[in-house]
Amino acid sequence: MTWPEMQPLLVQGTLDTLYMVLWATVVSVLGGLPLGLLLVLTDKGGLLQNTPVNKAVGVVVNIGRSLPFIILLIALIPFTKLVVGTFIGPTAMIVPLAIGAIPFFARLVETAVREVDHGLVEAVQSMGGSIPTIVRKVLLPQALPSLVSAVTTTVIVLIGYSAMAGAVGGEGLGSKAITYGYQRFDTTFMLVTVAILIVVVSAVQLIGDGAVRLLARRGRTAS
Repeated sequence: MTWPEMQPLLVQGTLDTLYMVLWATVVSVLGGLPLGLLLVLTDKGGLLQNTPVNKAVGVVVNIGRSLPFIILLIALIPFTKLVVGTFIGPTAMIVPLAIGAIPFFARLVETAVREVDHGLVEAVQSMGGSIPTIVRKVLLPQALPSLVSAVTTTVIVLIGYSAMAGAVGGEGLGSKAITYGYQRFDTTFMLVTVAILIVVVSAVQLIGDGAVRLLARRGRTAS
């Protein structure tokens, strides 16, 4: 396949991948952030200590993390079709991508929030701060650099997931690599696809690291 023939396929594949990853990231953050906070708040010594709830949420998160994405992708086909009306295409793939990433991101959120100095929490609590206030004014702001790093890691994981989604009609670069590279024995197309994925992942990591450094610097200045 010549470069002029490759170009529109690669451009479309890249756009589909970015579309899937962007919306799956949004849903993952919206779903994983409260789950991660709940794991911390309901743990032993937490502000909402509740062992049964903590264990139940932990089990759900662990089950979600333990399932290989390709198996989850296939298992969710009926649910995906119920939600969006189809199980193929970039829009359909947002459903399994998000469901696969939510428990992963929740654990990253849990780790980030646990790093917050407990003394700050106790100080705000002693001044009569409510739990929502502590979460908004202490836990989230103090954990923000780590949370941004968690989002960066999740985006990179989702890029890998999106490539696997190409195996079941998810479009994106994965689908293009399978259809025009693997099935047609076009090594050049495969290598170009891999190169694009490397560039995209590197760009995401670079932006994420820059944001983390900026937030950490501002945090030190404010303190």
